[in-house]
Amino acid sequence: MKKFFEIISNIWKIEELRNRILMTLGLLLVYRFGAQVVLPGIDTSQLAALSSNTEQGILGILNAFTGGAFANASVFALGIMPYISASIVVQLMGIAVPYLQKLDKEGESGRKTKNQITRWLTIGICVVQAPAYLYSLGALGVPDSAFLLGKGLSFIVPSVIILVTGCVFAMWLGEKITDKGIGNGISLLIMIGIIATMPQAFVQEAITRWDGNGGPMLILVEVILWFVVILASVLLVMATRRIPVQYARRSASGGYEKNIMGSRQYIPLKLNASGVMPIIFAQAIMFAPGLLGRTFNDTAIGQWMEVQFQDIFGLAYNILFALLIIIFTYFYTAITVPTNKMADDLKRSGGFIPGIRPGKETGSFLDKIMSLITLPGSIFLAFLAVLPAIVVKLMDIQAGWALFYGGTSLLIMVGVAIDTVQQVNAYLLNRHYDGLMKTGKNRKVA
Repeated sequence: MKKFFEIISNIWKIEELRNRILMTLGLLLVYRFGAQVVLPGIDTSQLAALSSNTEQGILGILNAFTGGAFANASVFALGIMPYISASIVVQLMGIAVPYLQKLDKEGESGRKTKNQITRWLTIGICVVQAPAYLYSLGALGVPDSAFLLGKGLSFIVPSVIILVTGCVFAMWLGEKITDKGIGNGISLLIMIGIIATMPQAFVQEAITRWDGNGGPMLILVEVILWFVVILASVLLVMATRRIPVQYARRSASGGYEKNIMGSRQYIPLKLNASGVMPIIFAQAIMFAPGLLGRTFNDTAIGQWMEVQFQDIFGLAYNILFALLIIIFTYFYTAITVPTNKMADDLKRSGGFIPGIRPGKETGSFLDKIMSLITLPGSIFLAFLAVLPAIVVKLMDIQAGWALFYGGTSLLIMVGVAIDTVQQVNAYLLNRHYDGLMKTGKNRKVA
């Protein structure tokens, strides 16, 4: 405990880190406050049915991603998911559209242009989703009497503008957290929304068990199992394979004089280099089949999609979910781990992998290794993602609490938490303090 308070004190001593943490907490507080602000013209006392209809299924996940804003008919009801959807579209288009490929090669200016395209696409998606959300409120149990201004244009047009603005504002908050705060802003907004629903889910599960469905002992078993899953998630995020690298200089004959620039070093290649992004991307797409089924439920295919993909613990849903996660893990790893660039950097710095020729062969070797270690990583990630469906079937856990056994919720929480801790750790180590992930005495240099 003393060590913990010492680390907190060290964090507070670093002015830049302290300001970034306070900025992050302040912007997250603004986001959580906005999730409680209901759209003008809606009677909040008549939203009980909307809340109960969004506790389970695909709408339950959507509500968790927005931190309850979806069930509150809040100004942030669309959450940050339109931005995630736009990011997916832009990255997928980057494979086939030459203009976007050119932007990737232009460095910082190209990244800014690409971000601007993503923002405009986000607004376009919001313009489609906002009226769809408003018209779906009636189908989700909100009575006509709850619409104080009626359902005409006098209500729809201002509400669409507010919902679009709310999503853009949430996107701005996320980008500001990334630039001025600590951690990835968009991921933090999703995580804080998920955390907001966790206490209520656990209390409901504990009450159910305590009243006779298993008793206190089963509650203890569930909590222990939950910590085991957390540990497995941490191991997945942190696991790496180290590739040995030696450094040398060119000899007069054009070859390499080995082992003259120091001891052997390593390239750490992560088992799951893409983090939680495949989960977020796959989940964003998994909203589509169920919503399409609800929209076209007067057709045979629409009814089938509604039945199969509204149940997030069903077989068809989880098979497709797992496949998408594996696909996106490979896709995102290919984007974020530039093996050819790593090989070129090694060659320029006089580094080489023992037994592998520098340059193109090194790039091919690194690419092969990444493909080999990504396969088990993606399968393990997919398994953890569908674990809630398994525990529901085997242990009869309530749906709300089951979402935190692996799945989208827990993996996002663990991944974002580790990424944020690593950033804080880097600040501490750069200022010669012990990091959050390192034990020992204070190493401050006078």
